[in-house]
Amino acid sequence: MEAVGVFYQHNYRQKGLFVTALKEKNNTMNEIPIEIALPIEGMTCASCVNRIEKAIDAVPGVESTVVNLAMHRANVITAEPLDVEKLVRAIEQVGYQVPMQTIEMAISGMTCASCVKRLETALAAVPGVSTATVNLLSGKASAKIYSNQTSFSNLERAVGEAGYTAQPVTSASIEDTRSSAQSKEIKALSRALTLAALLTVPVVILEMGPHFIPAFSAFIADSIGRQTSWIIQFVLTTLILLVPGFRFFQKGLPELLRLTPDMNSLVALGTGAAWLYSCVVTFVPNIMPSETRNVYFEAAAMIATLILLGRYFEARARGRTGDAIKELMGLQPKTARVERNGETIELAYDRLKVGDVIMVRPGERIAADGIVTAGSSYVDESMITGESMPASKIEGDNVVGGTVNKTGAFSFSATKIGADTVLSQIVKMVDRAQTAKLPIQALVDKITAWFVPVVIGIAALTALIWIATGTESALTFALVNAVAVLIIACPCAMGLAAPTSIMVGTGRGAQMGVLFRNGETLQTLRNVDVVAFDKTGTLTQGHPEVTDFFAAEGFNQKELLRLIASVETQSEHPIAAAIVRHAEREGINPTRPQAFNAMPGIGVKAIVDGK
Repeated sequence: MEAVGVFYQHNYRQKGLFVTALKEKNNTMNEIPIEIALPIEGMTCASCVNRIEKAIDAVPGVESTVVNLAMHRANVITAEPLDVEKLVRAIEQVGYQVPMQTIEMAISGMTCASCVKRLETALAAVPGVSTATVNLLSGKASAKIYSNQTSFSNLERAVGEAGYTAQPVTSASIEDTRSSAQSKEIKALSRALTLAALLTVPVVILEMGPHFIPAFSAFIADSIGRQTSWIIQFVLTTLILLVPGFRFFQKGLPELLRLTPDMNSLVALGTGAAWLYSCVVTFVPNIMPSETRNVYFEAAAMIATLILLGRYFEARARGRTGDAIKELMGLQPKTARVERNGETIELAYDRLKVGDVIMVRPGERIAADGIVTAGSSYVDESMITGESMPASKIEGDNVVGGTVNKTGAFSFSATKIGADTVLSQIVKMVDRAQTAKLPIQALVDKITAWFVPVVIGIAALTALIWIATGTESALTFALVNAVAVLIIACPCAMGLAAPTSIMVGTGRGAQMGVLFRNGETLQTLRNVDVVAFDKTGTLTQGHPEVTDFFAAEGFNQKELLRLIASVETQSEHPIAAAIVRHAEREGINPTRPQAFNAMPGIGVKAIVDGK
């Protein structure tokens, strides 16, 4: 039996609970599959997903592929190491791109041109590196990699084996790179939408105004004339299609020529047909029957603008869905204080090594998983255990990266760093759940694979039927209705619905303390009627609260609470915070103690009002 479950955290803190739905599965452990994640640029609809999946699946060695439209990413499963370049070429051959990430390093020890050649060869040999360049004068090396196919530590190791040393110059994380790309996409779409909207408004007013305000028709005829109005609409619409709307033709027409049309092809055909027909009516009207001499510039302009509006909203939605992973990654400190060669130095997180002795001060987050070697303290591990009370840590105890040191100072030896830490595994689990493909998505994929070609066929058939009627305005009706079929039959919603739902669901869950182990759980949960929580104790809000306060005989209850709260204002312990909150609710204002001393493992003592 396989537990397809939800790793549950309570409202504010993580809990070691599982809500599971069980299913039968033959689980073979013969080989551990290799997963390759590649970001993809240029996807716009579900047809793109099918095209990319087929292209990747055709690469020898690929076992399965899941392309996520909402995250613009492909997850490839292989049974053995596979050259990433082959996957990239397959993706590029069907008209899409895999963005690259650049890692720069400062190199020490280079003396001549032969050093440059040796380093470039060593770096280029690292799996995942596309190209590597080394500059002798600047003493820097630059490696271009595909997303997260390698890391700085792998490059550093290659440089070290070649006889040199490397220091990071820039080392942007994958999430930072992805956020930057999403931000650029949103800004580009915002600019395109703004320009298209500004140009569309006068076109719509000129063409549609007379239909709503009869007097406006006479005004146009008397002031600029109908022909001049059409020429103005032609200029504005042409600008819309050539500047903000050019992306539809740039992507759609090549796919149409490959006989693999997508959403862009539909928009390009629809707007192009409306624009071309209107140009004929505007500049060579004599070849058209008089009853069909109508322009549809406003239709082409509005279609392009509305599609851009939809894509802008989609891009913003995709940008928000990654917030959960960003918040989890934000728990990881950027730097750590490390003891090396008898000195204490501050290093970037990605420069840590297993075995490093890391020093932690009060209030700092722990940089890696490890074992305490000296000192003692209390550590807030609620992000992992859900327990609101800090855990005591002494020499020999384990600590987890991302948790918060509360009072004391200690040193620990790193046993797991980078992708091996508990926090990184949690981030990876949430990320994997967000990119998963639900069972229902298989049905959507089958539909969308045929959707666009069928729509184009229906549009052509619609035009032929209207022309066959032989009515006076048959050609006009044929064009209008064919374009309508092309535009309204957009499969984007089908392709985006499932992956966006997964991302929003898993992301919102992570923010509320529920980590989904896979996307399939979301679909399974709709059939769940009863949820059983397995925990020794109760589900809490993640912090203690004072429920009752009693003073011994002979003591004034409010005065005693004031004195205790005054002491606890200087403590970072959760119980101290609970007592201070209780005093404030009772309308008591604590005073600042004249002296305060925290005794780890014992308690606190202070002098308040001379007592």
